[in-house]
Amino acid sequence: MMKIVPPKPFFYKSGERAVLLLHSFTSSTKDMEKLGKYLQKNNYSCYAPLYSGHGLAAEELLIYRPSDCWQDVLKGYQLLKDEGFEKIAVIGLSLGGVFALKVGQELEINGVATMSVPIHREATFLQKRVFHYAKGYKQLEGKKKEQINVEMKRLQNMSIESLVEFQQLIDITMDKLALLTSPIRILYGELDEPLYKRSGEVIFHNVATKQKAMKGYPNSKHLMTLGADIKEVNKDILIFLNDLAW
Repeated sequence: MMKIVPPKPFFYKSGERAVLLLHSFTSSTKDMEKLGKYLQKNNYSCYAPLYSGHGLAAEELLIYRPSDCWQDVLKGYQLLKDEGFEKIAVIGLSLGGVFALKVGQELEINGVATMSVPIHREATFLQKRVFHYAKGYKQLEGKKKEQINVEMKRLQNMSIESLVEFQQLIDITMDKLALLTSPIRILYGELDEPLYKRSGEVIFHNVATKQKAMKGYPNSKHLMTLGADIKEVNKDILIFLNDLAW
């Protein structure tokens, strides 16, 4: 059976301006590697934490709660502070975008950029995401179809309590959008579900900051940092960061 090398957090050191990069649900820091390297070349220091349970088998992923993942985000923010960075911007994709909004609501932050952020997601939808991730992971491990089927049935009987809590986290964060006073950029893929454009509009109209903009990318699906518009996405994020009051 093939051994999968688990992903790790990364810290790309460069200039005196710091960016916290937050990946999506069931994914890993690989979501943010290309953006991180691009920003590093443009004199930004970037840290991307890996959420608890992510990059592991789905059975382990379901053990962890949103509170565990939030602690990973807080530790990432604190790591940058401990490294001497006084001002920090945060950029998040999907669930990472929800966490980025939460960071903007609760911590001292210089600016927030979100990509593909949902304003609501049912726990049952998140469960389907976990199942899709689980099947792909087991195939990568080299397991036979019969074994995968047995393990998937077992997985379907696991509690989705943690996923209900993720659903609640999203709802609570969206209820507190008025607490966000930092400059924000809201990005979405036009090839993604229409939900994400609608979500962007809700975020845009409910945050307190007047320094806000929203943009759709015609060739992008959900994982915008890995999609066909990656050069334009990276460039626009860099422009946003450069325009912040550092």
